[in-house]
Amino acid sequence: MLSRSPAQRVVVTGSVAFDYLMTFPGRFTEHLIPDRMSRLSVSFLVDEMRRVPGGCGPNIAYGLSLLGERAVLLAAAGRDAAEYKEHLAREGVDVSNLHLEPDLFTASFFVSTDLDQNQLASFYTGAMSRARRLSIRSLDPDSVAFVVISPNDPPAMAQYAEDCRRLSIPFLYDPSQQVTRLTGTEMKEGFRGAAILIVNDYEFGILTQKTGLGGDALAESVPTLIITHGPDGSTIHTKDEKGERVEHEIPAARVEGEAVDPTGVGDMYRAGFLRGLRIGAPWPVAGRIGSVAAVFGLEALGPQPPRYSPADFAARYVRNYGDAPELQRLFP
Repeated sequence: MLSRSPAQRVVVTGSVAFDYLMTFPGRFTEHLIPDRMSRLSVSFLVDEMRRVPGGCGPNIAYGLSLLGERAVLLAAAGRDAAEYKEHLAREGVDVSNLHLEPDLFTASFFVSTDLDQNQLASFYTGAMSRARRLSIRSLDPDSVAFVVISPNDPPAMAQYAEDCRRLSIPFLYDPSQQVTRLTGTEMKEGFRGAAILIVNDYEFGILTQKTGLGGDALAESVPTLIITHGPDGSTIHTKDEKGERVEHEIPAARVEGEAVDPTGVGDMYRAGFLRGLRIGAPWPVAGRIGSVAAVFGLEALGPQPPRYSPADFAARYVRNYGDAPELQRLFP
């Protein structure tokens, strides 16, 4: 699915943001009254706050760079993101198509996490609204192996999907946080022609409700559907060589130490999974690579974990799933 030619690149689109991470030393569910949800008014006093660089686009591109893939980031950020752009470049991300808007601030993500790793979040659009001015068509289509359409300005997501269809470029459609903003019709049009559709189990519920498609119908609408289940792993619904639908259950990799912060864990899964496909790994192995990348993210504060060595990653994979010959091709 993903060309293994180094001349072709993975293009990642998505939000660029600064994440404001806050910690609530209790449980949100203990302060929600079921029969008062129609008039919700609640405030949580947080113990700490940290501002870190994030956004789905850079997170996935950075996660790919940790595994040896120099992805192209096609995205819009604000005038306050110059240092962030330089940081991503130093980390191996191609930022030649990261556009800085001089009259806007970078998008911002505000999230509070409780003791059960539940999160409450809000998102300020900022310069992300200019992403609709960018186009996959500005790139040489012969240089593009695959496109990732992750949460972003909704018109931009629709445009990128249409660009990929017109240029016959395979793409992954990842509505995730935007399932609350996008209509069912917009999402159905977004994943039309997608090679892969990926959501978590909660987003899957919203997706089926809004589109009117049941689980089986949704799985039939795309070649590959991936549903992540947090600590319960992930499920890859795809087709075998005979064209028959199969499911691959991927156990979550074990946390070694402490689960610090779930922010960006899904982005790390996506990066690991795509890198697995990029090296020609079968679906189950690609999913396990994604799970190992995700747990490295879970053990770090912020959405972009510290760089790990190839030996550390391979050892973590082996401890969870046993050896796999594809690991030899994972890092260049």
